[in-house]
Amino acid sequence: YRPLQISGVARIFAPLVAAAVSQLDRFSLNTDQLRRRLRHADMNLSVSDYRLQQVLCAAAGVVIALMLNVLMLLAGNGSVLFAAFSVPVTAVCGVLLRDYLLSQRVSRRRKRMLTEFPTIAELLALAVSAGESAPGAFERIGRSSTGLLAAELSAVIQQTRTGESFGTAVRNLNQRIEAAPIARFLEGILIALERGTPLAEVMRAQAADVRELSKRELMEAAG
Repeated sequence: YRPLQISGVARIFAPLVAAAVSQLDRFSLNTDQLRRRLRHADMNLSVSDYRLQQVLCAAAGVVIALMLNVLMLLAGNGSVLFAAFSVPVTAVCGVLLRDYLLSQRVSRRRKRMLTEFPTIAELLALAVSAGESAPGAFERIGRSSTGLLAAELSAVIQQTRTGESFGTAVRNLNQRIEAAPIARFLEGILIALERGTPLAEVMRAQAADVRELSKRELMEAAG
């Protein structure tokens, strides 16, 4: 996803679109929450870019309503009341549709990472038991595995290479994902590193907990 670019004839409507975006942002009470959701969805969009997409979806809804009203008018079934009702309703539906698509993307991404999590936890525990450090295990698994969670592990290592501490990079990962089982696992690693607890034992215990959680969820789904 890239920020929408306004060019050509659309520049004429740029002031109107900008005003609509600012009004939508002004009356939203969840700007911080939206910023977190965009981060969870791994979308390269600012809040303003997302608001612009919502405005364009609302405009598309208005166009559809106007076309429908024109067709009804040509067919002799036009109604002023229906037109006055349908235009704002379709505009709101356009905004809600964009929000729904964002929620679905966040949900799919989180479910996919939770599905990958038991395997990744096992591999991390095995790597640490084989003598790797925590950053080394993250790098090895991120390089040798595929999937969203493995890519996030690689992102942690990339942050450490740019000067971030390993602990800060892992906490940033927690903020990007915000999934309770993964958060507990990562926090356990950080606490072990801070306290000097043998990391291999901690990660084996954590991986065992993840296996039990996975089995319990599977049994609940089967039930």
